[in-house]
Amino acid sequence: MTALETGVIYREDNLLALSRLPSDSVDLVYLDPPFFSNKNYEVIWGDEAEVRSFEDRWDGGIMHYILWMRERARQLHRVLKPTGSFYLHCDPTASHYLKVMLDDIFGLARFRGEITWLRTTTHNDARRWSPNSDTLLYYGKSGSVTWNPAHGPHDPTYVASKYRHQDADGRLYRLDNMTSPTERPNLTYEWLGHKPPRKGWRYSLETMQRLHEEGRIWYPASKNNRPQLKRYLDEQPGPVIGNVWTDIRPLNSRARERLGYPTQKPEALLRRIIEASSNPGDIVLDPFCGCGTTISVAEQTGRRWLGIDVSLTAVNIISARLNRIPGATRVRYIGLPEDPSSLYELRPFEFQNWAIRKFFGTHSPRKSGDMGIDGYSLLVGNPIQVKRSYSVGRNVIDNFETAMRRGGHDAGYIVGFSFTRGAREEVARARVQDGLDIRLVTVEQLLDEARLPDRVPELASVTELPLPPARERDALPTAEELIASDTVTNTA
Repeated sequence: MTALETGVIYREDNLLALSRLPSDSVDLVYLDPPFFSNKNYEVIWGDEAEVRSFEDRWDGGIMHYILWMRERARQLHRVLKPTGSFYLHCDPTASHYLKVMLDDIFGLARFRGEITWLRTTTHNDARRWSPNSDTLLYYGKSGSVTWNPAHGPHDPTYVASKYRHQDADGRLYRLDNMTSPTERPNLTYEWLGHKPPRKGWRYSLETMQRLHEEGRIWYPASKNNRPQLKRYLDEQPGPVIGNVWTDIRPLNSRARERLGYPTQKPEALLRRIIEASSNPGDIVLDPFCGCGTTISVAEQTGRRWLGIDVSLTAVNIISARLNRIPGATRVRYIGLPEDPSSLYELRPFEFQNWAIRKFFGTHSPRKSGDMGIDGYSLLVGNPIQVKRSYSVGRNVIDNFETAMRRGGHDAGYIVGFSFTRGAREEVARARVQDGLDIRLVTVEQLLDEARLPDRVPELASVTELPLPPARERDALPTAEELIASDTVTNTA
C-alpha cells in the first residue's frame, strides 16, 4: 500500500485531489459540504469584507447535487481503511437523498446511525416547526470500526441519590458490595476481624490489601457488618452519549474560536467525532475543510490529518489558524497559484485577497462606493487597489487619484498584471504635479518580492498576517452587494 503523506492541504477541486490518494489509507472522514439549501456563501472577516461563493453547481436540481456528491463519496469510500468511519454533515433539505446515495455506496448494513445536533434555538417561523438542527450521517466501511464511546456528565439527581458519602478531601463516593456473586471457597478468608461472606469475598487477599492501603474500603463500626468498596464519582464515566446532541452549543458572536465564517462549526463538535472514531496517530481527512476546524482539532488531539478546499482564501485562513497552535505540524501546500497565469484563473475576490495578503494588509470594509480602494497596507495604511486585468490603463489611475485625495492619502499602490504606457505617464505626472506617490506593482513583482519597486516598506519585515477579529453582522454590507461585486470582473 502506498504511504499517505499527511500535514498537507490541497487547494483544488476535492475530486481531483481525492483521485490521487491511495486506497485504504484514511481512518476517519468528516465532511461538511455546501448544503443544497444554501447556494451562495459569503465569508466576512472583521474590518474587511470578502466573498467566497460556491458556484451554483446544481442548477439541475437535487439530482444534479446528489450526482455531484456521489462522485466524491465514492472516492472517500475508496480511501477509507476497513476500520474507518465516515461522517457527512447535512441539513434536512437533502439528507434523505444523501442517505439513499450513501446506502448504495457503503451498503445498508454499514449505516451506523444518524446524529441530530441541536444547532440553534427555535425561531418564530411561520406555519412550520422551527428548523433548529443539523443531521450527521454516520457510516463504517466495515462492521469493525474504531470506536471509543463518549460519555456525558452525570445527572445531578442521580449523583445526589447515589453518591451520598464524602471523603475528607471532598471526593464523593458510593458503597458497593464486596461479596462474591458465585461460590469461591478459596476466597473465604477473614479480613481484619470481619468474617467472610458465605460465598467468599469478591477480591483476592492481595487485592484486598491494596484496596485497604489506598483507602478504598469503608469499614462499619460493628465487626458483624461487612466492609464495602468505595466507588468514587470522579472515577466513574457518565452515561454514554446517544445520537441526539443538545450539549454542544453553536458559536456565538463572542466565542474565542469564532473566525466569522458563516458555516463554522464549534471545535467541541469535531472533538467528539474525532475522539470517538479515531485514536492518536490516526489519519483524519476533511475534503471541504473551509476554515479548518477539523484540521485544528485533529492537530490538537494528536491525529495526523489532511485537508482539501478549492478556496485560496480558506487555505490562508487555515494556515494562520494552525500557526496559533504551539508546535503545530509543518504544513505542505499543494495547488497554490505560483505564476501569473494560475493567479489570473482565480475568482476576482480570491485574487484580491491574495494580493492584499502579499502586502500583509487589511481589506477595505466597504465594497460599494469605495472609489476603487480594496485595502490598506499594514504598517503605513496606504490605499491599495487590485485589478485582475492586463493592460491597466490611464483611467484607472485617474480614478485612484480621486480616491486618494478624498481619503487624504499621498501614497498608494495599484496591483495589476500589466500597465499601459498611458498609465505610467499619468503616475509620473501625478508625482511631479500633485505630489501623489502611486506605485504600480505587477503580479510578477508580488511573486518575486526582490523585484518590488522602491518604497514599499510594508513588505520589508512582516512575516505573518494575523486573523482579523470577528465583526457583527449588522455592520456588514448586504449579501446582494457582495455577490454583485464578486461576479463583476475588473477591467482596465
